[in-house]
Amino acid sequence: MTATTLFEKLWRAHEVVAETAETPATLYVDLHLTHEVTTPQAFAVLRGRGLPVRRPDRTVGTMDHSTPTVADELYGRVPIRLESAARQVREFEKNCAEFGVELLGIQHPDRGIVHIIGPELGLTQPGKTIVCGDSHTSTHGAFGALAFGIGTTEVGQVLATQCLLQRKARTLAVNVEGALGAGVTAKDLVLAIIQRLGVAGGTGSVLEFRGSTIRALSMDERMTVCNMSIEAGARAGLVAPDEITFAYLKGRPRAPAGAAWDEAVAGWRGLVTDPGARFDREIDIDAAGLAPMITYGTNPGMSVAIDELIPQRPGDLIHAKALEYMGLEAGQRMLGQEINTVFIGSCTNARLSDLRAAATVLKGRHTAKGVTLLIVPGSQRIKREAEREGLDRVFIEAGAEWRESGCSMCLGMNGDLVARGAYCVSTSNRNFEGRQGVGARTLLASPITAAAAAIAGRIADPRELLA
Repeated sequence: MTATTLFEKLWRAHEVVAETAETPATLYVDLHLTHEVTTPQAFAVLRGRGLPVRRPDRTVGTMDHSTPTVADELYGRVPIRLESAARQVREFEKNCAEFGVELLGIQHPDRGIVHIIGPELGLTQPGKTIVCGDSHTSTHGAFGALAFGIGTTEVGQVLATQCLLQRKARTLAVNVEGALGAGVTAKDLVLAIIQRLGVAGGTGSVLEFRGSTIRALSMDERMTVCNMSIEAGARAGLVAPDEITFAYLKGRPRAPAGAAWDEAVAGWRGLVTDPGARFDREIDIDAAGLAPMITYGTNPGMSVAIDELIPQRPGDLIHAKALEYMGLEAGQRMLGQEINTVFIGSCTNARLSDLRAAATVLKGRHTAKGVTLLIVPGSQRIKREAEREGLDRVFIEAGAEWRESGCSMCLGMNGDLVARGAYCVSTSNRNFEGRQGVGARTLLASPITAAAAAIAGRIADPRELLA
């Protein structure tokens, strides 16, 4: 029998009609996650053609992108500030009710960011194909699921048929060995991988993250890594499921139970790349040599170790334009760069372990004068657990704003914005021009690096505060 990669196994298990030179393959979709931003046009198409949602039992909706994170707005004590956001919320509620789609509504106790609630509820499982109208659907690949973002037209296609037309991707193995040093996190690892590959290095490929470093990561950390696969241009990211995966899923509300659990795990154990299977491309990463990372430009590939200088790239007009927008210079040291805002949240780094990590830096300290620190949990479940542990008190006593769950300041469409020209150290996944607000300058980093910056009022090495 031919040795097979994990991606190949997942693809073959879901291929309804094979790809030809003229036509893409038809893939079956096991789970369709939806939210309020990329669904209105898709539901309108179904309504216009008189079509139902084919598999509402495999479709789940949540409110995240446009939802306010201020409690008074969320719970209706005052109107939602942005009419555009309020309109999207109302439209999604109406569409889900009309088409029989389960919705974790704006005040639902399980609501949260779509790529956080899927795993924490046990909806995300090894071996599934998972799609969502959001780029960072790759997050779910941490469980050994083939998961990727789709466009609004494709959202309509999946709602109507439970299938999707796709060209088969190439495979790229990212082999990571060595122990991460103190103060170096999964976020730093994935930023280093993107720096190595470049923002187009994974184009047309599914990345499989492999090696002893990946095996040592928790599920939260694996999700951070897979979440940002798309920032290297990849179609998806994968980590083969193992005992850490099974322990995470066991007992979650939507995970199998009893005999069904035993049967599921027996099948999941086969979701690994066979020894001797060939990838289209491989790269090797030495994790032991990594340091905390920080971005300096306008895409996630423009990053440096926190104690390095911004590189010189003579003749690179894109690099020059990015530095001009960011108000930085080649050869400048990022350490000591003054900042105005810190955001700890997003589908990349708003899980309970991320909040705990930030709290280790913030406890007993206070934000620097003039710095705004916004901490937004990834789901209402995470918010409640963080409050049970007293993390909210640590954050508030440190001068932070502690909010309700949502995408928040990751993207400027819900009222949480960075001011024009201001520098924001953010635990999110994109630092594009204007991503966090018109003229906002985003510096991507880990939760502990972000927390250290909030305390110092400038880019600081978190290892000094953790010593």
